[in-house]
Amino acid sequence: MIQNIKKVFTIISMLSVFCAFAQQEPQYTQYMYNTLTVNSAYAGSLGHLAITGIYRTQWVGIEGAPDTQSLTIDSPVGKNVGLGLSIVSEEIGPSEEQYVDANFSYTIQSGETHQLSFGIKGGGRVLNIDWSKGSYKDPDVQFRENITNKFLPVLGAGLYWHGERDYIGLSVPNFMTKERYQYDDIAEDLINERIHVYLIGGIVFDLSAHTKFKPATMVKYVAGAPLIADFSANFMFNNAITLGASYRTGDSVSFLASLQITPQILVGYTYDYTTTELQNYNNGTHEIMLRFELISRKKGLKSPRFF
Repeated sequence: MIQNIKKVFTIISMLSVFCAFAQQEPQYTQYMYNTLTVNSAYAGSLGHLAITGIYRTQWVGIEGAPDTQSLTIDSPVGKNVGLGLSIVSEEIGPSEEQYVDANFSYTIQSGETHQLSFGIKGGGRVLNIDWSKGSYKDPDVQFRENITNKFLPVLGAGLYWHGERDYIGLSVPNFMTKERYQYDDIAEDLINERIHVYLIGGIVFDLSAHTKFKPATMVKYVAGAPLIADFSANFMFNNAITLGASYRTGDSVSFLASLQITPQILVGYTYDYTTTELQNYNNGTHEIMLRFELISRKKGLKSPRFF
């Protein structure tokens, strides 16, 4: 009985630390295929319409652990302009949050082989919290008012420098820092919206006629939180099958796999194994990705564009 109580308190404590100090933006292991959610300048960079969906269920076996779905749609419109739409839904414990952001990019030529894109995004988030689904923070408080359809504005910007085989980007998805909770000083201090800064990069190397090496990274800075960095190493075989591994500092190691079913359809899967004490209480994290690209027969598929 005592061991069970300790286990429950350990899980609650870890989830509290996650909500307070880790990212407030949703995180993805397949970030190299989901760039639009963090960098608006990515919009239209593939040169054709692309639709990407990701479902992520984190820390399976822990009630109230993060559960995230995202859908992004982007396309070039004209010679230098790209547009994109990003829709995200996330549940963590008693909270549910929906994100809807519109993205705009403008691209200029940067040398013979690369382009530089400037992006801005605007939109909003709707937050709902049902305290009956979670534990009360103050044991002396018997009732707490729920949060219903609270609107939080979003305004972000990004830079994205890219060629056929490499890319690097710097972005702030949201400059707005409005407080999410306004009940007491403790809640404000813990869950105050914070600015996130993302640095992403990747490159494609030819190891042989049929094998490519695709390292990628994403570094995230959040004021008041430890720096978080993702490093991934993927190998593509015959331009169709990709296998690899990823490491997120202070959090997890991951296995990645994807299959290019047709030139238009890519599916991917990742499994994250937690490297913290939380590994004793969950069965890992699963993430499924599906990307569809509307490729013109005249233009064909840019090669290699594996990000």
